[in-house]
Amino acid sequence: MRKSTWAVVAALTVPVLCAAPAGAFVPRTAHLPADVTATECVQGGGVIIISVDQSGTGSFTKRCQGGVHDGESVT
Repeated sequence: MRKSTWAVVAALTVPVLCAAPAGAFVPRTAHLPADVTATECVQGGGVIIISVDQSGTGSFTKRCQGGVHDGESVT
């Protein structure tokens, strides 16, 4: 069966247009949570979430949620 010329051109063009530029490759490393200040969290577009520890000791954790520092501990 013969394919139309447009179908062949489209099939060859789509992968080229969807490919990332050669300089766009950035190797990914494992991300570990880091401590950020409350100011850095808010300036990065996040909000500070304070959670009470359920162990009964009265301790709590502060995390940055959203923005640039999502999931990182707040100092």
